[in-house]
Amino acid sequence: MEHIDLSPWRVAHNTRFSLGDIDSHPPKLLPTDEDALAHQIKKLSDKLNKLQATLHASRSRSVLLILQGMDTSGKDGTIRHVFSHVSPLGVRAVAFGAPTDKELVHDFLWRVHDKVPARGELVIFNRSHYEDVLVTRVRGLIDKETCTQRYRHIEHFESLLHDGGTVVLKCFLHISKHEQKKRLQARLDDPHKQWKLQPSDFTDRKLWPQFMEAYEQALAATSTAHAPWYVVPADSKPHRDLFIAALLVQTLENLDLKMPKPSFSLSDVRLD
Repeated sequence: MEHIDLSPWRVAHNTRFSLGDIDSHPPKLLPTDEDALAHQIKKLSDKLNKLQATLHASRSRSVLLILQGMDTSGKDGTIRHVFSHVSPLGVRAVAFGAPTDKELVHDFLWRVHDKVPARGELVIFNRSHYEDVLVTRVRGLIDKETCTQRYRHIEHFESLLHDGGTVVLKCFLHISKHEQKKRLQARLDDPHKQWKLQPSDFTDRKLWPQFMEAYEQALAATSTAHAPWYVVPADSKPHRDLFIAALLVQTLENLDLKMPKPSFSLSDVRLD
């Protein structure tokens, strides 16, 4: 399977939809056999490594991958597994937590702009500026008018990045509430994973319907041609990784990047 059609999971701009209507389990078009799945992920990982090396060497474009999702949806795991075979040169992951006091006295995009990729970089955002239209909205920290205004600011910000040569890809890691319960319980039971737990993991779970509504509206409002959102079925970790690896590979292949030529004549080189 060299190409996976990911378009059915791309969110249409300003179109109402329900996350409840989208299956969080892997689609039937993806392999289910464990060996076949591992083989496909390995092939994509090798391709991604080569493509990222070309991106880094050419320094003509950049890629920003934004990962959003409920707690335990797999943001950390995606970064760890999808990029395990990729050279760390030119790849950077940025995690966004609660804003600091310094960040709070600036506009909500202030802390984001200097974290975006330079030419030649592939940057992954673990959470992002979208927290400021999700958490803030659900918890009543901003009103509907401010939230709508922020959608417009985000769209303009991502348009600016696009115009500067950055490809923006946005993935909502879609897990079911039942799957989240299993993963939270696994963290509670494992002393090596308990450090990941936060009180908000449990309070946000109680607000699941409100978060789903906030995600539905944010994704629809900000999924554009130059910065699309994809709803990634994420109940299965390997299939989640396969989906995102395929998305990155197809995106980089479409850029048709070329390795730069040497800055001097190799014919003049003589090795002793």
